[in-house]
Amino acid sequence: MNLLQATTDPKLFAPWFKDEATWTAWRAFLGALFGLPLSEAEADVYRACTARQSLPEAPYSEAWLVCGRRGGKSFIMALTAVYLAAFRDYRQFLSPGERATILILAADRRQARVIFRYMQALLTEVPMLARMVARETADEFDLTNRVTIEVGTSSYRAVRGRTLAAALCDEIAFWPTDDAAEPDYAILDALRPAMATIPGAVLLCASSPYARRGALYDAHRRHFGKDGAPALVWQAGTRVMNPTIPQSVVDEALERDLPSASAEYLAQFRSDVESFISREVVEAAITRGVVERPPLSKVHYFAFADPSGGASDSMTIAVAHREGDRVILDALRERKAPFSPEAVVSEFSDLLKRYHLKSVVGDRYAGEWPREAFKRHGITYEPAEKPKSALYLDLLPKLNSGEVDLLDVPALATQLITLERRTARGGRDSIDHAPGAHDDVANAVAGAIVGVGNARRPLIVSREAVLAFAGPGPGRNRDRHRYGSTL
Repeated sequence: MNLLQATTDPKLFAPWFKDEATWTAWRAFLGALFGLPLSEAEADVYRACTARQSLPEAPYSEAWLVCGRRGGKSFIMALTAVYLAAFRDYRQFLSPGERATILILAADRRQARVIFRYMQALLTEVPMLARMVARETADEFDLTNRVTIEVGTSSYRAVRGRTLAAALCDEIAFWPTDDAAEPDYAILDALRPAMATIPGAVLLCASSPYARRGALYDAHRRHFGKDGAPALVWQAGTRVMNPTIPQSVVDEALERDLPSASAEYLAQFRSDVESFISREVVEAAITRGVVERPPLSKVHYFAFADPSGGASDSMTIAVAHREGDRVILDALRERKAPFSPEAVVSEFSDLLKRYHLKSVVGDRYAGEWPREAFKRHGITYEPAEKPKSALYLDLLPKLNSGEVDLLDVPALATQLITLERRTARGGRDSIDHAPGAHDDVANAVAGAIVGVGNARRPLIVSREAVLAFAGPGPGRNRDRHRYGSTL
């Protein structure tokens, strides 16, 4: 029995496909994925969503689904996983004691749980499939046919050592890209060898689109609209895949924010989002092997903090100083949530005193709380004049010109590299972290680097100039009145 037949069988998945008219596009996609005959209506949808003319004649081992939000892709991924696990026999390809794994990787644990609940319903509410479940845990099902369905988050470490019959990657556009610690390409490169020993193994990547970078965009660029391409690329807006979504919802979203809604509902890659700092620039600024520099006497330091309440975001602080035309990052601290804000303020205050600092500039967070908290430790907290987006804009030319020496801290490099530039309707740029990412460390470092770089340098006056100033001469009293206190 193929998957399309299973969706019409009342003993299997038919209860989830009662309104057949609303599932035409998904039937077309599943038919194309598994090389099944398409009806005339399904063939029209296939041509519209793939920009190809020739219909598929064989199953695809790799497919990329670029779909608008609320289109139903999470349910379809769960359905595909259950079908591949329960209706195919992999035992002839397995060694004694080995199990075939259907692995579903999501962008985060919350999304993974959504897919897991869909699979749970499909397996446990169909009696003939429920009898195949030998064991169920919080994130996997062991079936009696030596197949395991497992749901996890995107990490290439989770792939090692598995024999995969299929890998389904959800919301891959929001996985870290090639600039991050665990990039999407690295995970895909780990998945493909794990599927090599199972004939007919399937790699399915699905996501609503985001920026014009990463594995999803690369697959779209290479395979979309090209007859005979080895991978299927399917691109469709929300209402194409799910006509039950009201058009008014899409129209209102487009009116509020056209670039964002075009990606979310029309499945168009965003042209207003681009990487802000290149990997090469950040790596060139790092002094390898140095994670902190000791305080020096007769050096003027500057510190910047990014406070947090301790529940979700990290609290960070960075210390830097100027050395000629260069700005040196000396110290960096990050305390990840959960933590006691008062305890972290105490720790950060000790760090400031170690660098002979009695004040710190910081993000405008939570009103008076940071000011009062640092004051109890003898530290003056001054709110920053510029928002973090402006700090990042000021940081970029300093990095590009090679004026900055950074510390060898992986979180710092990752956060700087994954910052994004977005262009608003009025043409104004804003800089921020990518969806689901963080920039607490990058914010503190940008504040410290820009702050010390813009600080007024101390006035150095020779002994002769002071003696000349103190001696007799016209205008002496006037100049002494103007500059005497400074000298």
